[in-house]
Amino acid sequence: MVKVALLTLNDANLTGNYNVLYAKMAKPFRERFSADTLKQAFKSFAGRHIDTIAGMPTIPTEDPAIDSDGSLLLRGYFDTTPSRLSYELDYAMSEGEWKLITIDVKVRATSSSASATDLVARATADVTRMQGRK
Repeated sequence: MVKVALLTLNDANLTGNYNVLYAKMAKPFRERFSADTLKQAFKSFAGRHIDTIAGMPTIPTEDPAIDSDGSLLLRGYFDTTPSRLSYELDYAMSEGEWKLITIDVKVRATSSSASATDLVARATADVTRMQGRK
Protein backbone atom coordinates (compact mmCIF):
# COMPACT_ATOMS: atom_id res chain seq x y z
CA MET A 1 0.00 0.00 0.00
CA VAL A 2 2.81 2.40 0.88
CA LYS A 3 4.76 1.95 -2.34
CA VAL A 4 1.65 2.13 -4.51
CA ALA A 5 0.67 5.44 -2.90
CA LEU A 6 4.14 6.95 -3.10
CA LEU A 7 4.87 5.77 -6.65
CA THR A 8 1.50 7.17 -7.75
CA LEU A 9 2.52 10.45 -6.11
CA ASN A 10 5.85 10.23 -7.95
CA ASP A 11 4.08 9.84 -11.30
CA ALA A 12 1.85 12.83 -10.50
CA ASN A 13 4.85 14.94 -9.52
CA LEU A 14 6.70 14.11 -12.73
CA THR A 15 3.77 14.56 -15.11
CA GLY A 16 1.90 17.35 -13.35
CA ASN A 17 -1.27 15.24 -13.68
CA TYR A 18 -2.73 14.45 -10.26
CA ASN A 19 -5.95 12.86 -11.54
CA VAL A 20 -4.88 9.25 -10.85
CA LEU A 21 -3.71 10.06 -7.32
CA TYR A 22 -6.93 12.00 -6.78
CA ALA A 23 -9.00 9.02 -7.96
CA LYS A 24 -7.22 6.83 -5.40
CA MET A 25 -8.11 9.15 -2.51
CA ALA A 26 -11.03 8.33 -0.20
CA LYS A 27 -14.43 9.76 -1.03
CA PRO A 28 -14.41 12.28 1.88
CA PHE A 29 -11.19 13.74 0.49
CA ARG A 30 -12.59 13.92 -3.04
CA GLU A 31 -15.78 15.57 -1.73
CA ARG A 32 -13.79 18.41 -0.16
CA PHE A 33 -10.87 18.85 -2.55
CA SER A 34 -9.91 18.67 -6.22
CA ALA A 35 -6.96 17.17 -8.08
CA ASP A 36 -5.62 20.72 -8.26
CA THR A 37 -5.57 20.81 -4.45
CA LEU A 38 -3.18 17.85 -4.51
CA LYS A 39 -1.08 19.57 -7.15
CA GLN A 40 -0.81 22.67 -4.96
CA ALA A 41 -0.04 20.61 -1.84
CA PHE A 42 2.84 18.85 -3.57
CA LYS A 43 4.12 21.71 -5.72
CA SER A 44 7.50 21.62 -3.95
CA PHE A 45 7.89 18.06 -5.27
CA ALA A 46 7.11 18.97 -8.90
CA GLY A 47 9.59 17.36 -11.28
CA ARG A 48 11.44 15.55 -8.48
CA HIS A 49 11.93 11.80 -8.49
CA ILE A 50 11.03 9.75 -5.45
CA ASP A 51 10.85 6.51 -7.44
CA THR A 52 14.17 5.26 -6.02
CA ILE A 53 12.04 3.68 -3.30
CA ALA A 54 10.63 1.09 -5.73
CA GLY A 55 13.27 -1.53 -4.89
CA MET A 56 13.69 -0.59 -1.24
CA PRO A 57 12.00 -2.04 1.83
CA THR A 58 9.78 0.15 3.96
CA ILE A 59 11.07 0.77 7.47
CA PRO A 60 8.12 1.23 9.81
CA THR A 61 8.54 3.69 12.67
CA GLU A 62 5.29 2.50 14.28
CA ASP A 63 3.20 -0.63 14.03
CA PRO A 64 0.21 -0.24 11.71
CA ALA A 65 -2.77 0.89 13.79
CA ILE A 66 -6.45 1.71 13.50
CA ASP A 67 -7.30 5.02 15.18
CA SER A 68 -10.55 6.04 16.91
CA ASP A 69 -11.97 7.26 13.56
CA GLY A 70 -11.37 3.85 11.98
CA SER A 71 -8.45 5.06 9.85
CA LEU A 72 -5.51 2.77 9.15
CA LEU A 73 -2.29 4.60 10.05
CA LEU A 74 0.99 3.70 8.35
CA ARG A 75 4.20 5.47 9.43
CA GLY A 76 7.76 4.93 8.32
CA TYR A 77 10.55 5.83 5.97
CA PHE A 78 12.85 4.59 3.25
CA ASP A 79 16.58 4.54 3.93
CA THR A 80 17.53 6.75 0.99
CA THR A 81 20.63 8.93 0.81
CA PRO A 82 21.60 11.73 0.89
CA SER A 83 18.01 12.44 1.95
CA ARG A 84 15.50 10.32 3.84
CA LEU A 85 11.97 9.92 2.52
CA SER A 86 9.52 9.55 5.39
CA TYR A 87 5.76 9.12 5.17
CA GLU A 88 2.60 9.24 7.21
CA LEU A 89 -0.27 7.67 5.32
CA ASP A 90 -3.80 7.41 6.67
CA TYR A 91 -6.33 5.20 4.93
CA ALA A 92 -10.10 5.22 5.39
CA MET A 93 -12.50 2.50 4.33
CA SER A 94 -14.14 4.10 1.31
CA GLU A 95 -16.18 2.50 -1.44
CA GLY A 96 -15.37 -0.97 -0.09
CA GLU A 97 -11.59 -0.61 0.12
CA TRP A 98 -8.83 1.18 1.99
CA LYS A 99 -8.16 4.52 0.29
CA LEU A 100 -5.91 7.39 1.22
CA ILE A 101 -7.41 10.13 3.35
CA THR A 102 -4.08 11.73 4.35
CA ILE A 103 -0.75 11.69 2.58
CA ASP A 104 2.16 13.36 4.36
CA VAL A 105 5.57 13.02 2.73
CA LYS A 106 8.89 14.50 3.76
CA VAL A 107 12.27 14.35 2.08
CA ARG A 108 14.90 15.65 4.45
CA ALA A 109 18.68 15.69 4.40
CA THR A 110 20.27 12.97 6.53
CA SER A 111 23.49 14.95 6.79
CA SER A 112 24.33 18.61 7.18
CA SER A 113 24.87 18.94 3.43
CA ALA A 114 23.91 22.45 2.35
CA SER A 115 23.00 21.20 -1.13
CA ALA A 116 20.22 18.92 0.10
CA THR A 117 16.71 20.34 -0.16
CA ASP A 118 14.05 19.57 2.42
CA LEU A 119 10.66 18.88 0.85
CA VAL A 120 7.56 18.60 2.98
CA ALA A 121 3.98 18.25 1.76
CA ARG A 122 0.68 17.15 3.24
CA ALA A 123 -2.81 16.62 1.90
CA THR A 124 -5.56 15.58 4.27
CA ALA A 125 -9.31 15.46 4.80
CA ASP A 126 -11.16 15.26 8.10
CA VAL A 127 -12.62 11.77 8.52
CA THR A 128 -14.66 12.46 11.62
CA ARG A 129 -17.72 12.74 9.35
CA MET A 130 -17.26 9.04 8.52
CA GLN A 131 -17.70 7.76 12.09
CA GLY A 132 -21.41 7.17 11.68
CA ARG A 133 -20.94 5.23 8.40
CA LYS A 134 -19.01 2.19 9.66
